[in-house]
Amino acid sequence: MFSIVFPGQGSQKIGMVKEFYEKYDLVKRLFKNADEILNVPITKIIFEGPENKLNLTENTQPAIFLASYCIFEIIKKEFGYNFKKFKYFAGHSLGEYTALACVGSINFEDAIKILQKRGKFMQEAVPSGEGAMLAVLGMASNELDKILEENNKKYKCFIANDNSNFQVVVSGLKKDINLLSDDLNDKKIKNLKLNVSAPFHCKYMKTASEKMISYINDLKMNELKKPIISNVTANETISTKEIKSLLISQIEKKVRWSESVEYMIINGVKNFVEIGPGKVLSGLIKRINKNVKVHSINSEEDIRFLIND
Repeated sequence: MFSIVFPGQGSQKIGMVKEFYEKYDLVKRLFKNADEILNVPITKIIFEGPENKLNLTENTQPAIFLASYCIFEIIKKEFGYNFKKFKYFAGHSLGEYTALACVGSINFEDAIKILQKRGKFMQEAVPSGEGAMLAVLGMASNELDKILEENNKKYKCFIANDNSNFQVVVSGLKKDINLLSDDLNDKKIKNLKLNVSAPFHCKYMKTASEKMISYINDLKMNELKKPIISNVTANETISTKEIKSLLISQIEKKVRWSESVEYMIINGVKNFVEIGPGKVLSGLIKRINKNVKVHSINSEEDIRFLIND
């Protein structure tokens, strides 16, 4: 049984999907549409940078969506691949919007517009440079929770992404993240500060989630043909009403990625296909369960490997 997954922020890179852009008119059309919809030269930013511009959250989120969606459309329309055997669609944070677009619940224009808004509001929720995120390696989420609880008077930090037993990401104000990092270093626990300027998926995103309420509630959604795995519940749903509520909550709730993957595996998934730039989710899935098969789709060669497997 198969599941398809779409990456979130951090997977972007200059030049992503250029191979497809140069070969397929379908991709050129989607990129041209994106430039017009966003009123931003997203094509130029993706292919030429500069990197700091691509890494602006309001550019990053629609850019990753665009790259992932293009690859999905190429697989489906140019290679005639049938996704009927896929049981679940899922995505990491913004990747959940990509999943909804690829399953046919929201259209391309609405998805890319709302992600630009989402990225802008998330970036603005905390003054630039005041927020931070920290990846903690080699520690389970419940163990890290204990450290945060025991030191909650010393620093206010929150688990933002429960990615795997090997990687948990924490959000907070920069001063608190620095104190947590010092404590972890004293305990010889490996940690890495991420190249972001806002503390995503925690209570500091409250203003962003409030601003997104009207946009998400007004979003036109078709009935889902396949279940989506929600980041908030780590469970499946096909209810558009429930999905809208969860997309609002998702902005300040932690991404329960490890639990989401385990849920899919428990329910029969043995093959995961990651569609989009990078291989971040593929690596996380293999750390969660070494027995499942994972395909990362970034090139035509990857597509042919998937089709012939």
